[in-house]
Amino acid sequence: MPNGTGTPLIRVEGLKKSYVSGEVETPVLKGVSFGIEKGEFIAIMGPSGSGKSTLMHILGFLDHATEGRYEFDGQDVSSLVDDDLARMRRERVGFVFQSFFLLPELSVLENVKLALAYHDIPEHERVARAEEAVADVGLAHRRDYSVTRISGGEKQRVAIARALVSKPAVIFADEPTGNLDSKSGGVVMELLEDLNDKGNTIILVTHEKETAEHARRILSIRDGFIEGDVAVQTRKSSKNGNGLQK
Repeated sequence: MPNGTGTPLIRVEGLKKSYVSGEVETPVLKGVSFGIEKGEFIAIMGPSGSGKSTLMHILGFLDHATEGRYEFDGQDVSSLVDDDLARMRRERVGFVFQSFFLLPELSVLENVKLALAYHDIPEHERVARAEEAVADVGLAHRRDYSVTRISGGEKQRVAIARALVSKPAVIFADEPTGNLDSKSGGVVMELLEDLNDKGNTIILVTHEKETAEHARRILSIRDGFIEGDVAVQTRKSSKNGNGLQK
């Protein structure tokens, strides 16, 4: 839930992004402004080509805006150089992608622990934090399994654990159910709801209205503009008995 302080974790004002190829400039974001408080679960929803993925890449320190102001936790990050963006990306945010991006030669635990490789913490703490994150997503019984031996839904839960292990300020989930069947997708969305209930800030990017309705707020984007920003009165819950095995 939002912290109620009125100080956003994220604030963007007049954000624009264009891509240039030769003499052709293609505007993707055309001046978007909004704020996200700590503890929110927000869905950025729009059709293919709407600009939602570009917006997520900027918010997640994967890309620069062309114009506008971006503040993260009170810090103006609009003009950070690539090294500073990499540090912010490593220390402040976690990512969950549609395609999992797990290393097949590693176990569940090793894949999660790998996210701490560039953190200045001792090995025993890395292991402990990885074990905690694996347990938080209901996969303690799979910790030593190769990720080639687990299901697609379980792989996505490993990816969520990997995003959690560095204790980020925000988790970005980019089409997290895109490669899953409806039952596995429901378990993943239930997990994201539970993580939000525990205070985690989550930004979900999706083109599916049904998936977006698991959030508490939906930011709709089309043709590079924000066309809607509404609270979800009764968010869609996927708690249908699938459950997470502990």
